[in-house]
Amino acid sequence: MVQESIAITDVSDTAIWMAAYRAEESARPDALFSDPIAERLAGRLRGAVLASKVAVPGSRNGWPPVVRTRLIDDLITYALAEGCDRVINLAAGWDTRPYRLELPAELHWFEADLPAIVAAKDRALALDPPRCELTRRAIDVTDRDACAAFLVEATAGAERPLVITEGLLQYVEPAAVLTLSENLRTHGIRWWITDLWTPLLLRVVNRTMGRRLGDARWLFGPRGGARCLRGWEVREQLSIFRAAARWRRSPRWMRPAAGLPAGLLRSGVVCLRVAE
Repeated sequence: MVQESIAITDVSDTAIWMAAYRAEESARPDALFSDPIAERLAGRLRGAVLASKVAVPGSRNGWPPVVRTRLIDDLITYALAEGCDRVINLAAGWDTRPYRLELPAELHWFEADLPAIVAAKDRALALDPPRCELTRRAIDVTDRDACAAFLVEATAGAERPLVITEGLLQYVEPAAVLTLSENLRTHGIRWWITDLWTPLLLRVVNRTMGRRLGDARWLFGPRGGARCLRGWEVREQLSIFRAAARWRRSPRWMRPAAGLPAGLLRSGVVCLRVAE
């Protein structure tokens, strides 16, 4: 009965799912990162049930978001070293980077997500001090006008702002992704860190996990990768499959990563910058 009442029924539920995987990784002796509050955010019962309900039988199903988390951590660190003076996380979910990364105290970090997630996160983290200045706003980032208004606030006074859209684009219709891309470009964003998945992986995920994902089925897996995001150029592109093999997080049969189909190897994390 508990499992039936805690199924993924909405894209927002994936935030709990990801927090559960981060908590699991943090407990490893060779953890790729430390997220000491992830388990509290996910909730032991709810996180574990969600993770089990969408698991692919026989797989170590938590490794792609775990590897993605570490890759994005590294790209944020590089951007800060290159002079990033503002971080804006769209559809932040239950991400905890402002609380766990080594960040300049004067850095201003903005988060945006749906009202229910923001309210729950505010309650859960009320007593946890972030390591930088943190502002959280309740908006639907796929609403063009609401997102534009938020970006005006979030970029005010910044010279080299960075936007993160981790685990967002694959759930968004292609036309809405292109609208978001234009919104970011016209509001002075210098760097954009996101994950991009190929059409091959989109088909694999929807065929193997589609019935369990409900409304969280994948919608965006561009054939041309980042080339479809006009006005942006690739600063860094990192394969999740290659990184997972290097860090021994993927199943053994996947670790000879060079032997995987090219359509899988191109799936990963990219850091984009505005085209000159």
